[in-house]
Formats: sequence, C-alpha cells, structure tokens
Amino acid sequence: MKTGPIQPAEVRFDDSSHGEAPFAPAYGDVYHPRAGAFVQAQQVFLAGNGLPERWRGRERFVILETGFGLGNNFLATWAAWAADPERAMRLYFISVERHPLRPEDLARAHRDSPSPAQAAELLAAWPPAVHGLHTLRFADGGVTLHLAFGDLSCWLPELVARVDAFYLDGFAPARNAEMWDRWVLRSLGRLAASDATAATWSAARAVRDALAAAGFAVDRVPGFAHKREITTARLCAAPGAGRVGAPPGRRPHPGARRAMVIGGGLAGASAARALAQKGLEVTVLDQAAEPAAGASGNLAGLFHGVVHPQDGAHAQLLRAAALRAAQVYRPLVESGRVPGSVAGLLRGSHDAVADAMATLAVRLGVPADYAEPVGPERASELACCPVLGSAWFFPQGGWLQPSALVRAWLDEPGITWRAGSTVTALRRAVDGCWQAWGASMDAPLAQADVVVLANAHGTAELLAPFTEAPAWPWRTTRGQVTRLPAALAAALPHPARPLARGGYLIGLPASLGGGLLCGATSDQDDGDRQLRDADHRSNLAHITALTGLAVPPEGLWWKGLEGRVGWRLGTDDKLPVLGPVPVCQAALSGRRQLEQARHVPRIEGLYVFGALGSRGLTWAPLLGEALAAWITGAPMPLAASLIDAVDPARFISRGVRRASGV
Repeated sequence: MKTGPIQPAEVRFDDSSHGEAPFAPAYGDVYHPRAGAFVQAQQVFLAGNGLPERWRGRERFVILETGFGLGNNFLATWAAWAADPERAMRLYFISVERHPLRPEDLARAHRDSPSPAQAAELLAAWPPAVHGLHTLRFADGGVTLHLAFGDLSCWLPELVARVDAFYLDGFAPARNAEMWDRWVLRSLGRLAASDATAATWSAARAVRDALAAAGFAVDRVPGFAHKREITTARLCAAPGAGRVGAPPGRRPHPGARRAMVIGGGLAGASAARALAQKGLEVTVLDQAAEPAAGASGNLAGLFHGVVHPQDGAHAQLLRAAALRAAQVYRPLVESGRVPGSVAGLLRGSHDAVADAMATLAVRLGVPADYAEPVGPERASELACCPVLGSAWFFPQGGWLQPSALVRAWLDEPGITWRAGSTVTALRRAVDGCWQAWGASMDAPLAQADVVVLANAHGTAELLAPFTEAPAWPWRTTRGQVTRLPAALAAALPHPARPLARGGYLIGLPASLGGGLLCGATSDQDDGDRQLRDADHRSNLAHITALTGLAVPPEGLWWKGLEGRVGWRLGTDDKLPVLGPVPVCQAALSGRRQLEQARHVPRIEGLYVFGALGSRGLTWAPLLGEALAAWITGAPMPLAASLIDAVDPARFISRGVRRASGV
C-alpha cells in the first residue's frame, strides 16, 4: 500500500462568520451545521440507516464512515448503542480521515460533548498521526473503532469488511470533490452486506447517481434544520447481476463456535485471547507443563516500531503492530498483572546521525509521538545513563515479561489450558470438525470447528499430510540471552528505558530480581542447548556498544552470570505467517489467478500463526486479532495488501509469479 505523510487538520473554533460551528479553512466549509453535530448524526446517519432498530439482536453490526472529522458521528452512534438494551453484541465502526485532528483540537471540539465520558475515552486512545489503520477498543471490547488515516480513494480498496451501514460524510461536494467522486462511491458496493444501507446529508444529483451505480436504490427524504432533503439508500440486486464474493483466502469460517489452538506461547495465547473475545470457546493444547516454555519464556523482551525510508509492508506492519501492542499492554502493566514498561524505548541507528534522521522523519511525516530522532545527549537524558550515538525514541515502545503476558491471556474467560498435551496428528471427523490426536491414538485430545497451529517448529510436521508446509522458507535461529544479577550489575549502567541497536539492554526492576538483561545472539540452524561463554561475551559487548562504558574484565564474577537458550522461528522475508492454510500446490498448477495469495484455495478450518522471529511481543496482539477476524468474518484490522504480506499462501503465489515471469 502506498503511504505518505499525514497532515493534521487545521480547525478554527472562533470564526464568528460561521456561527459556533468549527470551520476548516483548507476546504472553506464547516464541520457540522449550526443545529449541532449530534442532531445531524441522530437524524441523518442513524435514522437514515434505520438505527438503532437494524442492529438489534445481531451478533455484530458494521458501519463505515467516509470522513471521521471531529468524531461526533462515532460518539453519537456509540451513545445510541450503549443506551439500547437490545443492541448488537459488538459494534464495529470503520472511519477514514485524511486530516485527523491534533489531540488538543480533539479535546476542544468535545469540551461540551453530549457524551463526555465517551469523548474522554476517545481522546485518551487517540493515535499518532501516521498513515495506517488504527484499532481502538472501547466498552470492554463491545465497540471497536477502526480508524484509517489517509485518502479515502486509497483506503476503500484496502478495507476487508462486510458493511451493514454507510455514513457518507465530509465537506460539501463542491469543496471536497475527491471524497464524493463517482468511482470512489461506486466501490462501496464491494464492501456492502446484502442488506446494507447508506445515508448522507447531501442531496446532490451526482451523489445519488454514484450510489445508484454502486447498486443502491436511492431515495430523497425530508431533511433537518436548514436541509430540505437528505439522501438514503438501500442495496438492491440488479436483475442478472451477481455480487462478487470474497476470494478463497478471505472467506471466514461461518458458524465456528469452538476453536482449538495448538501451542501455548505468545502466538497461541494471542490467538486464544482474540478468539475468546469474539465469543468462541477456546482450548489451548501444549506439550509443556507450563505456558510459554519455548521461545516465549525469556525473562523480558522488547516491543517497538521502526522507521524505514521506503515505508514498505514490513515497516507498515510493524508500525501498526507496535501501536496496537502499546494499547493492549499498557493496562496490563499499570494493573500490575504483567511486569514491564510502556514508557518508551531507544533504538540506536548504525549509520545515521540525528540531523539525517530528523530529515527522514520530516520526509516521511513521522510525528514525535510515534518516533522522535534524538542525539546522544537527549538519548542519555531519556535513558538516565550514557547512550552512545543517535537513536530513535519510540515513546510507545517498551519491554514486557512474555511468560507473564501469556499466562494473563490464557487466564481470560472462555479459554481452557491443557498442559502436557502432545499433538502428533490432526484429522477431520465425519461431521467436519477437527480432531487433535496424541501418540496413543486411543481417543482425540480435543476437537473443534477450527484449529490454529501456533506451535512454532512443530507446525510443519502437523501440516505435512495436508500441504507442502515443510517447503515453506522457515528459518530456525538459536538465541542466547545473558542476565547479570543485581550484585554483578551494580557498577554498570541501569537504563531507565530499554536500549537497542543490534543487541539490547534492559534494566530489570526489583520485582524480577533487579540486574540487567542483555542479548541476544542469533545463530541459524544451531541446535546447541548449552549456555556458551562466547555468547555471554557477545551479549556483554552490547553494553559497551550501547553506552560506551566498558564491562569489567572476566573474573570470579563471571560465574554469577545467568542465561537462557531458545529458538526463534522466522521466514526468509522476516514476516510472520498468518492465515488459513493453502491446499497442496500440486493441485494448483496452471491457475494464473494464483499470482495473488488471496485467490489460493484453502483447507477449510485449518489456520497457522507463527514465524514471529525476534519480534513476538510486537506482532502478537494485532496479528492475533487479525486471525480472529479472519475466522469470524469481523472487519479486519489490517489493510488488504498487508494481509497478503503475511498470508501463508504468499509462498505459492511467488512461485506462480516466478514461473510465469511476472
């Protein structure tokens, strides 16, 4: 997906020539009529879409808004949903905004909001102004806001959702023609559910014609305040015109009520959490006696985004994942359930200085509340210890204890943990359910409508009977971390925020015994389980590289070093593997449409989530939620092009493209 800098909105709140309505000088128009934003939301967008009546009794209801603006339509809809005892179980509100408000302007816009509590929650969760699809959760997960920053014409093809109601809002067509473009509005039909409706305050003929071209039956109905008429519409099927369904790789598993997750590490726990939040009964099977016994068992790990000059799929995914991780982790840390910190992280740059980094930040439009380039002096102030060289400060990055996080997630309602369950085979029962079998083969260990393989290195073996998963470009990397207990680390710098560049340095709190954690080595295809002195030396060298301070020479203190060895699973493109498992490639020869991963046929009910590499804490929350949406059919929290980037069928599509010379 093409990205670019996000320019925040300029809002005038005190322009008397436009009454009390906030004014946008860039468009020469007001954000809402003088009658009031909530009045418009209730009489045009809610009533025009038959709400709240239409969402009653539903498991979920999905709304797409074409311009978030000040956020009043969202707040009014949330308030109506909260006040309705017969409301849908889950409300999804997707909104696109080219020029999001600055936090201070958002606060001013809702200073006298009719829904002050909801407005305060929105302000507290307001994301940095970076291009992407931001997921914000409210009302204990009952309300989800997917907020897309960027151009509407770019985002509509990237959204993966079935929309029940459209709010067509924005500045007047004469002042913001791009938003009301005929081709933009025609694309709404692709996203519309079978009974979708639409409403807008505009009665312009061009808008009505565009909706009709998208497959809607359009009506003009009495307006409100100074508006004589407004437009409402309902999707209708033209004679002989069939609607295009979702491609094989995007189809949900309808009716799934039970899920089985194999693997009790970060990936498995994240998938279990997200599926349980969608209302599924989840059973997690793991061969170990305790959760997070594998690569997720380190004492601490980092999470943060990246800044890359090309801002490709890898950078976009990590940005979205890091911001979502901070939202998920902050309440867990603040409540004391999980040891860690969401107070920021410093990642050094190997070959750049602060001035060059600042130039890059301006070119990419990187705001300081996502990533700030800082020189050594400022970095040292933030770390409360010497820092060698310039660094990116990620204020929403930090560190966490993975094992505590996994236990917290597995302890959520709807999840059953089954320790000591070694799965040796998967089978499909006559009724279509998946069964997990152990070595004895006396009876299945568990069965469910869908199964998620999140068992890292064991995934390929279980997939072997169904697909060529062993041929996927898996990469196994051995990593060793080193811990200096508090007594040994007393003379060394103890950073207040984690430091990273090649390796990392984390100052551990007293609740974890204090001291320092540094690492980690990275050796491919190395099966050595023993701690190695050479790896300790390599890890301790990061202390000097990051702070410029020398580590004392080896002596008796060396025997007090602690460490841990683990193995990370990754891929050749350094992206995770997430989604429904593709069928055997041998059955797909000659099918040119397979050049796109989403068109590759899948094995029904079988999913994989793995290859998180060294960034498991960053990837886990967002990708777990994406997998749950994939399975249930809820709106995806990722752009379509980014889903393609992690889809396991991408390996097949690459082979097809190479064979066809594309």
